Amino acid sequence: MSTPAGTATRLRLRATDGAEVEITPTHLVVAGYTGRDQVAVRHHIDELAAIGVPEPDTIPAFYPLSTDRLTTAQQIEVDGDATSGEVEPVLIRANGTYYLTVGSDHTDREMETVGIQLSKAACPKPIASTVIELGNPPALVDWDSIVVRSWVDGELYQEGTLASMLLITEVLDEWDQVGGSQGIALVLFGGTRPLIDGTFRYGRHWRMQLEVPGHMPIEFDYTVSVRSN
Repeated sequence: MSTPAGTATRLRLRATDGAEVEITPTHLVVAGYTGRDQVAVRHHIDELAAIGVPEPDTIPAFYPLSTDRLTTAQQIEVDGDATSGEVEPVLIRANGTYYLTVGSDHTDREMETVGIQLSKAACPKPIASTVIELGNPPALVDWDSIVVRSWVDGELYQEGTLASMLLITEVLDEWDQVGGSQGIALVLFGGTRPLIDGTFRYGRHWRMQLEVPGHMPIEFDYTVSVRSN
């Protein structure tokens, strides 16, 4: 599976112990349909197909994007009014080790019925500037107890543990088999939880949070503006 070419993106991050972390990923991949309940995943695919969203080629599905979509900026620009964020755990493989952080798979919802890849590529992918170093191989001590949350314009939008999702290390293994890219510098978005009320919101201010047992919560926020031209 090929990955779109893009300008090399250098990210200056900071580990939870205060150490500076600089990475230059060569690949950015957003995973979808990462629920553990495969019956529920199939049902969701059928629901989306009924409104015109194409079925994925694989489950989990993988959407390679240009790394220049990555950003730690607190402001992003998009082309349309119907875009929204989704909180996701993000696994980074770089510098001979692994890191965990939180990101937003900000997506153009109007373009989703045209093509999921296009809808994801249409928007920047914000991530937090703080990471937890996991070592190599990555040691996720209590994955099922990790909690993610998101808010839009101050209202809680998503909340819950990752117990209903595939381990992000399993998603990584699947990607390495599909993408044939084991060993490359990678940023992998691991999928998201359902929305609290099941309805997409197109707000301006987004806040994302990841709670990992034994660590201070990692969070970030950003605002969205629509390009005028």
